[in-house]
Amino acid sequence: MISVENVSKSFVLHNQGAARIPVMAEASLSVAPGECVALVGASGAGKSTLMRMIYGNYLTGAGRILVGGTDVAAAAPREIIRLRRHTLGYVSQFLRVVPRVPTREVVAEPLLATGSARDAALARAEALLARLNIPERLWSLSPTTFSGGEQQRVNIARGFAHPYPALLLDEPTASLDPLNRATVLAMIGEAKARGAAIVGIFHDAEAREAICDREVDVTTFTPGAAA
Repeated sequence: MISVENVSKSFVLHNQGAARIPVMAEASLSVAPGECVALVGASGAGKSTLMRMIYGNYLTGAGRILVGGTDVAAAAPREIIRLRRHTLGYVSQFLRVVPRVPTREVVAEPLLATGSARDAALARAEALLARLNIPERLWSLSPTTFSGGEQQRVNIARGFAHPYPALLLDEPTASLDPLNRATVLAMIGEAKARGAAIVGIFHDAEAREAICDREVDVTTFTPGAAA
């Protein structure tokens, strides 16, 4: 479902004489349906960079990234939009939404974008918000006013609203209390059970051990790293 094939990446520092900094070389991994793979490695090793390339936020320097048959590295912008709408979900660490949009609408948006009936989409959003312990009195308010933990849970609800065949998870259990952490791990398990291919960054070692099938050390993709 997700295949990264010999991907390389450099950053160009335009304010420093266009210096080129290689950050990744010959990165390869594959994730099958129903599998959760954790990216591990020291801070700065390239975990987030690789996730952003899979999602299409960063261009690759070389190689292919296939998600459900679409080569993200070569796809046109409209193909990336279609991929993100139907196939590839991304739960980042930070909630970015339009101010004043009610929380239930924020969570329902991925379903509405794929043609779900409005009543069904809102019902699904409300069920997820309740499961993640967001008080009902907050559902009609903008999540931009919420605490960091509440915003994180809204972001998770939004990311799990549509049954994406592939998911990218960036620290989904960070800073959660034990109850909500257990809920999120259960949701990831349910996504695996329905066949979602998942790539995640989990600094929470216990969560990684509980939910991930294997680990990929991205330091092995550092330019010049020993094989």
